[in-house]
Amino acid sequence: MQMVQIVLSSVLVFFIIVTIHEWGHFIFAKRAGILVREFAIGFGPKIFAYKKGETRYTLRLLPIGGYVRMAGEDPEVVEIQPGQTIAIRISDGQVKKLYADQLDMRKNVIRGEIVSIDLEHNLNLTLAVDGEQHTYQVHPQALIVARNQDTQIAPRNRQFGGKTVGQRALAIFGGPLMNFILAFFLFAAHILMVGIPLENPTYVKVGNIKEDMPAAKANIQEGDIIEKINGVAIGGNAEKLVKMTAESEGKPMTWSVLRGTERFEVTLTPVKLEGHEGGKVGISPILPTRSPSFTETFQHAGTSMVNMTKLIFDGFKQLIFGQFKLDDLGGPVRTFEITGQVAKQGIEQLTLWTAILSLYLGIFNLLPIPALDGSRLVFIGVEALRGKPIDPNRESMVHFVGFAMLMMLILVVTYNDILRLFKS
Repeated sequence: MQMVQIVLSSVLVFFIIVTIHEWGHFIFAKRAGILVREFAIGFGPKIFAYKKGETRYTLRLLPIGGYVRMAGEDPEVVEIQPGQTIAIRISDGQVKKLYADQLDMRKNVIRGEIVSIDLEHNLNLTLAVDGEQHTYQVHPQALIVARNQDTQIAPRNRQFGGKTVGQRALAIFGGPLMNFILAFFLFAAHILMVGIPLENPTYVKVGNIKEDMPAAKANIQEGDIIEKINGVAIGGNAEKLVKMTAESEGKPMTWSVLRGTERFEVTLTPVKLEGHEGGKVGISPILPTRSPSFTETFQHAGTSMVNMTKLIFDGFKQLIFGQFKLDDLGGPVRTFEITGQVAKQGIEQLTLWTAILSLYLGIFNLLPIPALDGSRLVFIGVEALRGKPIDPNRESMVHFVGFAMLMMLILVVTYNDILRLFKS
């Protein structure tokens, strides 16, 4: 039962941070009047889909991201050209549906060959019907029916490219922005859950305990107070506890422990963990805390975001200068694995981890890497400076190549993650 809860918690974390990111794109696109064709979570084959209003909402097989497909960003799936025979259905004096196939099966329609058609600006079409030409006005939300699918037309003022530079930039930046907002409130929620440390703590308490580690084997329990190590008083100095433990790798230590009103001593030997320096016993030392005020909650949430942002950029710096091994890289599988481990530690740690992931996703997406939001913002910025847009075909090629390289990187780190799982 616990394993099911952990898996569900991990899936929920991914779902929340990806959905909030795509919702940011979605809400700012809708505010700008852009036609959003699809709101998707995941990539690949559809698992579930339904349509509400103008947008189709889909859940796809591969849980490695999501996207909001806006009209005009990609070539339209269905195109109708002059010389093509179609059928149209008119209501209230305007064309509401254009049928591109199965014309003989359509009822109460007008059939004819297209002489001219404009579905972006003037919204009209001219048909040759029985040797005569007739011009019809097209409704701005008319549907093109082909291959048993309805595709809404996108006039220029409903397309991504038809909006101002500011509106397009907000539609792109909206995704990372929502991740930052989510991260801030999750950091605040975590602070409300665990409190803030006292200014002059007098003791160090045991937090989470890792299974099959020296502390667990020595029967150390969550909530125990560590008073002395090898006869040296610890007081409220958690750093001292960590340092002494690290320096005692492979050497037995005597801990004086207070549990309730009972005092006793245990002997344990710190061990070396892969990827960590010094000895470890498998506990999270925590200091006594108090409930924060409303102002303190938001102050500490802001501080947590700043500190975590610095750590994230330090990680990017190591990647840029090659200060890493392949085993240090992790993809969706490893992130899912770590999320499961964090979920075991309780809702407090899972809330903090979700905040970190949301912040990381927001920052990562703003990097100027082709196919990411940051690269698209760069193109919009260049357009604003030069006063005219970059060739859409060239921009699309840059994003396509970037997306392909990103997928290859994900495949490599995922393969590496799976190998690590089998080895462990």
